[in-house]
Amino acid sequence: MDTKQQLKKKILIDVGHGGKDSGAIGINGVQEKEVVLDIALEILRLNEKSNTPMDIYLTRYSDTLISLSDRTKLSKALNVDLFISLHCNHSDNPKARGIEVYVGKNESENSKESVWFAYQLQNQFKKQLGFESRGVKFADFQVLRETINDMPSVLLELGFLSNNDEANYFLKSKNIRVMALANLKGLYNCLSI
Repeated sequence: MDTKQQLKKKILIDVGHGGKDSGAIGINGVQEKEVVLDIALEILRLNEKSNTPMDIYLTRYSDTLISLSDRTKLSKALNVDLFISLHCNHSDNPKARGIEVYVGKNESENSKESVWFAYQLQNQFKKQLGFESRGVKFADFQVLRETINDMPSVLLELGFLSNNDEANYFLKSKNIRVMALANLKGLYNCLSI
């Protein structure tokens, strides 16, 4: 095995929702499950073209429903270096906007690194996209709770589908590419690639 192969970082992108679970539905009818899948597939495509020492896997590659526990089991089976769950937000307040990054609230040896990754990703979104940041937050989401003891893990809420501007942003394929690129650059920065 060559040294470049040994140094490859493994990332699992958990593509939220899928199948009968649409997730949030935007003010314009756009579905969270489709937005995050489009972004994840574009991240995968861009990474494959970039020749970086990073292997990216997805929890789903099509519109299928994968249980939360199967998503976290996959991260352990692949022995990934970082787990990132992609989502879009929704609020009863149509003016709510911006990106939130969540870290598991349970303490573990991976907590500090998870918080550091969360801040790096948040900064990349502000820098690359100009998206408002709603901060790094702590939550007891199942995918974070079940991965934090094994690897750094974060959950990204990539904007509000209940906000007209942000929901319409995701309708344009060029914006999906820009969002994917911001995610990828955030990963490269986090992993010092």
